[in-house]
Amino acid sequence: MSKNSLSSKDSLIQFFKFGLVGLSNTAVGFGIYYILFFCGVNYLIANVISWLVSVFNAFYWNNKYVFQSGSGWWKTLFRTYISYVASLLISTLLMYVLVECLQVSPLIAPVLCLLVTVPLNFLLNKFWTFR
Repeated sequence: MSKNSLSSKDSLIQFFKFGLVGLSNTAVGFGIYYILFFCGVNYLIANVISWLVSVFNAFYWNNKYVFQSGSGWWKTLFRTYISYVASLLISTLLMYVLVECLQVSPLIAPVLCLLVTVPLNFLLNKFWTFR
């Protein structure tokens, strides 16, 4: 049985591991975002830069501890970036709406975006990236 077609219990454990990797990845992404933001970089540009770095971080740890891809390293890395593009687009659009339309602080908007992007990223990683 492949690592991605697990029982419900095993999938729950896998989601928990994904969440732990996600917490560390969130710290990396937010750290980069906030450093750039406080250095005067536009919040949307800071979001894209932090995304590029955090996706590689997510790929590394998810590949090593959560999904263990059967595909080649480069192919999986490429798929990781492709799958996270959806997350980037949704996150960037959502951040724009939150900040510009709803007047949410650019310091809080990235946290709210996680409510949408975390489940999306797990599903894409589990069923496409690391299959």
